[in-house]
Amino acid sequence: MTLYNDILSSKIFFILGPCVLDTQQNAELIAEKLVGIKNKYKVPVIFKSSFDKANRQSVESYRGIGFEESKKILKKIKEKYSLPLITDIHESSQAELVRDFADIIQIPAFLCRQTDLLIAAGRTDAVINIKKGQFISVEQLSDSVKKVYSTGNKKVMLTERGTFFGYGDLVVDFRNITKMAKLNVPIIFDATHSVQRPGGKGTSSGGEREFIKPLACASLEFGAKGIFMEVHPNPDKALCDGPNSLDLNMLDITISEIMKRVQEVHDV
Repeated sequence: MTLYNDILSSKIFFILGPCVLDTQQNAELIAEKLVGIKNKYKVPVIFKSSFDKANRQSVESYRGIGFEESKKILKKIKEKYSLPLITDIHESSQAELVRDFADIIQIPAFLCRQTDLLIAAGRTDAVINIKKGQFISVEQLSDSVKKVYSTGNKKVMLTERGTFFGYGDLVVDFRNITKMAKLNVPIIFDATHSVQRPGGKGTSSGGEREFIKPLACASLEFGAKGIFMEVHPNPDKALCDGPNSLDLNMLDITISEIMKRVQEVHDV
């Protein structure tokens, strides 16, 4: 319960990392930066990355380096940098496999209603982060929480990541954050997937990363407790979700601005 308790007691926490692992060098470069953020601001920082992206638009899209290689890298990140880990699963059978190294199991937005997946994740007794589907209401998401709770696992978090706005675009309804908070779980705002343009590049998603910071700061006004941002050393050349990822070189100043806003919100 230590990590979940730390999250509950903090004013803010961060989930940061590459969309999907590409190289160990990039993973460690990002991890080093996250340790600096954690030490500077004394807040929980969680390293995020996927071992597989099973819901890419095109069959030719980059999915990752495979489970076994990803597992080695993520375990090294956890041990060398003392960072808790979050990764997502797409199949029920993966829940126990990732529990070997992941502190938080993430349920992807497209799969947020999958009963067997939610129950398998809940049974691991890991912290479970359910990303709100781009296509459902908060009221519907509450049933997903109940599915995890049915396993006896009460360590649940929810993430807002934008809602479909016609075809190929997302809009953030910040009211969702306030509504989800009524479920008495920590609410995270995914500032990078919220600027995604699904299918915006034809066979892959586009994005508008210039809106990451202002949206992240705005989410605090509505009660967001965690900020989720995918970062990469060279997002323009990233193999997955580059257009909506934050440049690693911009992470320090972005976190600084968010922390200033956190202070202002809590001083009111």
